[in-house]
Amino acid sequence: MGGSAVVVGAGIGGVAAAIGLRRIGWEVTVVERAPVLADVGAGISLHANGIRALDALGVGEAVRAAARPQYTGGTRAPGGRWLARMDGAALERDLGTPIVGIPRALLHRALRAALPAECLVTGAEVTAVDRSDPGRVRIPLGDTVLEADLVVAADGVGSRLRAELFPRHPGPAYSGSTVLRAVTERPVRLATDFELTWGKGAEFGHIAFADGRAEWHAVLNSPPGVRHPDPLAVLRRRFGAWHDPIPALLDATRPDDVLHHDIHELATPLPAFAVGRVALLGDAAHAMTPNLGQGACQALEDAAVLAAALAAGPTVASALARYDAERRPRSQSVARDARRAGRMGQQLAHPLAVALRNTALRLAPSGATLRTILRHAEWTPPAIG
Repeated sequence: MGGSAVVVGAGIGGVAAAIGLRRIGWEVTVVERAPVLADVGAGISLHANGIRALDALGVGEAVRAAARPQYTGGTRAPGGRWLARMDGAALERDLGTPIVGIPRALLHRALRAALPAECLVTGAEVTAVDRSDPGRVRIPLGDTVLEADLVVAADGVGSRLRAELFPRHPGPAYSGSTVLRAVTERPVRLATDFELTWGKGAEFGHIAFADGRAEWHAVLNSPPGVRHPDPLAVLRRRFGAWHDPIPALLDATRPDDVLHHDIHELATPLPAFAVGRVALLGDAAHAMTPNLGQGACQALEDAAVLAAALAAGPTVASALARYDAERRPRSQSVARDARRAGRMGQQLAHPLAVALRNTALRLAPSGATLRTILRHAEWTPPAIG
C-alpha cells in the first residue's frame, strides 16, 4: 500500500516517521513551523529499543557513529556515595547494544540526512486539518491546501492537532518539575559515561559525548513558570557543594547555552492514537516525564511501527488500528512508569523518605538496575516492508 502523507512537526519523531514512510514507498511532506531547522538542544540517551527502531528505519549505523556508548555510571547521593551502579557491558550482552549518548543536534542531523531536502517545509504552521472527506485529508497551509491520504501529528506536547481531535481531553499537565540543561562549551574530564545524582527534590545528571564534551541537566521541584536572569549562578548555589564533576560541568558551560523548560506530560492517557486518517506520534500522543530516558525512544518506536503497519495494509484504516493497538498500551505503560520513577527519584523531598529510598537502592541486588532498564528497553521492532 502506497500513498501520500503530511507529517506535522520536524522533531525527532516527525523526521523518523517521514523516513519510515518513505522507506515503504510513500510520498511525504514534513511541515515545521520553525523558519529554520536549527541544531539546538542538549543531549539524549538512546536505549536498545530506540537503537533497534533506528535500525529498522535504516539509520541506526549513522547514529551509532556519532554516539558514545554508556558503559559506566549509575546513581549517586550528593556527597558522592554510590547508590546503584549501571553495567553497560551487561546490557550490551543481553540486548546487543549498550545505551548510547548523543547530542540531540547530531541525532536530528543524522535523521534529516536520510530525507531529501524537498521533503521539508519550514516556517509553516498547521493549526487544523479538514477531515470532512473520508478518503482524503486536507491541510490548510497559508494560501495553499495540501491533500494527503494520511496526516501524522508529531507536533509535540502542546499539539494543536491533538486538541482538535480530542477537544475534551485536558491536555498536558505540569509534572511539578522544571529542568535546566546544557552542553558544555569544552571537553570535561569525566570518570563515567553517565550519572544521576539524587538530592532532596533535585537531580543532577550528565551524559558524556564522543567529542569529550558532556550534556548536563538539573531537575528541580518548582512552581511552573519560574525563570532566572542568571541560571548558572542559581545552579552553582544549589549544586555547588555536590560531588565532582558537577561544579566542573557548570564551570565549562556558557550562560547563553543553558536551556530551561518546565516538564509537562499527558497525565490523562489518550483514548486512541488515531482518528480517521490522522495518527498521533511521539509527545503529541504520549508525552512523558524524562525519568526513564524513554521519550525519544518511544517516538522512534512509534515511527517504526507506523511504517510497518502501513506497509502491511491493506487500508489506512486497518493500518492505523494496528498502530493504535500496538503503540498505545506500551507507550502509556512506559509513561506511567516514568511518572512513578520521578516520584520515587528526583521529586522525593522529605528527608526520611529520601534516606529510606537511598538505603533501599544501596541494599538492592546488583542486577536490580539492569532489570529495570531491560523492562523498557527489551523491544523488537516489526519488519518494515
